[in-house]
Amino acid sequence: MNTDPEKHSSGKTKVLILGGTGEMGQWFTHFFKERDYEVTVWGRGGKVEVARKLNVPFASDLEAAIPENDIVIVSVPINATEETIAEVAPKMKAGSLLMDFTSTKVKPVEAMRRFAPANVEILGTHPMFGPTIPTIRGQTVILVPVNGRSEKWFPGIRQLFEESGAHVEITTAAEHDRLVSVVQGLTHFAYIAIGTTIDRLDFDIKKSRKFVSPVYSIMLDFVGRILGQNPYLYALIQMENPGVPEVHEAFIKECEELSSLVRAHDEEGFVRKMKAAARKYDDTAHALRRSDKLINSRITEYETIMNSVGKVCGFSHFYSGKVHVGTLEKVGPNEIIITKLASKGTAPHIKNKFIRLKLENLRLLSESELREWRKENLKHAIRDISVLIPEDADPEVILGAVTTNNHLVACQISDTYNGTKGTETENEKRGTERLGVTYRITIFGDCNADSVETEVTTLLCGLGCRVREKNLRLKE
Repeated sequence: MNTDPEKHSSGKTKVLILGGTGEMGQWFTHFFKERDYEVTVWGRGGKVEVARKLNVPFASDLEAAIPENDIVIVSVPINATEETIAEVAPKMKAGSLLMDFTSTKVKPVEAMRRFAPANVEILGTHPMFGPTIPTIRGQTVILVPVNGRSEKWFPGIRQLFEESGAHVEITTAAEHDRLVSVVQGLTHFAYIAIGTTIDRLDFDIKKSRKFVSPVYSIMLDFVGRILGQNPYLYALIQMENPGVPEVHEAFIKECEELSSLVRAHDEEGFVRKMKAAARKYDDTAHALRRSDKLINSRITEYETIMNSVGKVCGFSHFYSGKVHVGTLEKVGPNEIIITKLASKGTAPHIKNKFIRLKLENLRLLSESELREWRKENLKHAIRDISVLIPEDADPEVILGAVTTNNHLVACQISDTYNGTKGTETENEKRGTERLGVTYRITIFGDCNADSVETEVTTLLCGLGCRVREKNLRLKE
């Protein structure tokens, strides 16, 4: 829902995303488009093809585009943010809103305050997630409103994020940078340091996975997650937040002290350090339960996949979004093999094709998601079953019973009639006082249509119906 105060005759608020051709910019282009905003993107690389793929305009004439938009979002590298703000803010129209999506806040907010005209509102913003996250639901968005400069737009933007399922935190720029120096600065630094340490040791990670523990496995995944993303972004997060050097100093000092205790075999000193940290943490019991939940969810999904061998399963690829559906043939520690299910338009050489997929890239589709995919993508068989239903029976109630068959895409009443139609047998003519109903069943394309038809016919007979005409076979 579009909740913003500036709307045009089209009813849409216009948003310009500077850096909209970057990964995060693209993510928010989708976000705003899905909520009925009119989005334009711009990027220094002039990647018009990205805008075309997003199905939004590219601001080839940035000078003209800036005053045409109600919201201008700066989503560029941290070290280019202040320069970009200085360039675009003075050109914005009265009553519009300037936002930044940067990982630091003191400098960007100060730049917006300095360069944006007094009649342009400003709002510091930090989405605490990356572009690989599929939805904003459950994610944190930090907002930094500025006294006297955020009154009109701030409530609507907050409502937009909250109604989309995000958790919104309100803070000051200084408090943001202080907290984020640990939340991102320390976390990323520690994980990157683990990665570079493994590199220095020339350690065989692949071999080590044979000795894996749940905590080690999860730690490796998080290290790999950080190392696999844009290193320039992570460098700037470390270098542009003024609070990070102090955090580094404390971290390195603690590492040195712990290492010294280990080398000295000072068991009691090590224990004191660890207990002191636990007291400060003050939430170790909850942390244990939360981490158990994370570990157990991985185990549960793997067991579900293991128990699905021989069944039709669906898997969604985390990054490409592509869905793979087929009979699960084999499950290994790191990969699965499926026989790909033939969907509408599948080329003959693709049918019954074995494909290997890495488990780490996949999410198992739920039963409802798999059913929806099968419904939309398979070529289904349609059968008509014409019966005489018991006297005083309700054809809709019988329909409800038929639709419980999980092999059916749909079931509907295609015809009802009283009396004979000239094609009945002598036995059928004796029952002409009974209502005749034709149930049209649509059978999933990966099921044996004859068997499913027999199941439904048996059910109808069990409900007291009498099969009338030879069933028609349609669209097989």
